[in-house]
Amino acid sequence: MKQWLIDDSNLAYYNQLKKIWDDSRQLALTSTIDENRAWQKFHQRIHPVSVRRTGFGWMRIAVSVIILVGLGLLTYWIFNDHTKELTVVAQKTVLNDTLPDGSVVTVNKGSSISYLPKFKGETRQVSLKGEAFFNVTPNKKKPFIISVNDVQITVVGTSFNVKTINGNTEVVVETGVVKVARAGKTVELKANEEVTVGAKDSILAKEKVSDQLYKYYRTKEFVCDDTPLWKLVEVINEAYNSHIVIGNPALQDMSITTTFNNESLEQVLNVISITFNIKVIKEGDNIILQ
Repeated sequence: MKQWLIDDSNLAYYNQLKKIWDDSRQLALTSTIDENRAWQKFHQRIHPVSVRRTGFGWMRIAVSVIILVGLGLLTYWIFNDHTKELTVVAQKTVLNDTLPDGSVVTVNKGSSISYLPKFKGETRQVSLKGEAFFNVTPNKKKPFIISVNDVQITVVGTSFNVKTINGNTEVVVETGVVKVARAGKTVELKANEEVTVGAKDSILAKEKVSDQLYKYYRTKEFVCDDTPLWKLVEVINEAYNSHIVIGNPALQDMSITTTFNNESLEQVLNVISITFNIKVIKEGDNIILQ
């Protein structure tokens, strides 16, 4: 109860309900109205037959309703658990979620975020597993902090993508400034900059964003700009739940510049085949580029 009352808005709401409770009790004790007599007069006017009224008077009924409603609301706010985290899980489809501060998060499939129903204290804390794009509502007095693996990402108001896979954490900034920290090391990223933090990295090295593939789950586009084939294949496997393998090592770093706009896997593979003049071989669940 004391912890709940620390929040100024909760304290104000409590004081309001307490005033309703105290005033209603005082009204019930000091009222000089003879409710039973008033009720009988009313009935005599509409029914010229003596009617004996049972139960509480109308004033006491009204007071009771006020008290019950007030107590119900007060009980809800006190005992409703605002300290339990909410978890949004995107299992097989991409989900959009609006956080308590108005920030919007796009959660990639197979990923999840957790946060409190109400951001309290001096920060806005969110935990991430997998991948998500954040469009954070500006608030200089209350930084937005994301915890992922053992990496902490701090922003005030910006948009950026965060991805964690195999213990590595990748942060790509679209707008604003983002601070990425791990094991006492910090790097500041601006628009069109990214950093990939490995599980054992002792240095956080930022670099320019080389392509737009990280956007695919939001835009339904694969934008390749001199992109190596291995990287395109990696994203295609994520997007289509496929198992494409580059059978010829010489193809790994060959680059491609094109845009796939919400096309089928078959269409994408056909373009790759024509571009590199290679064969696409299907063996069971495997698709081999040879």
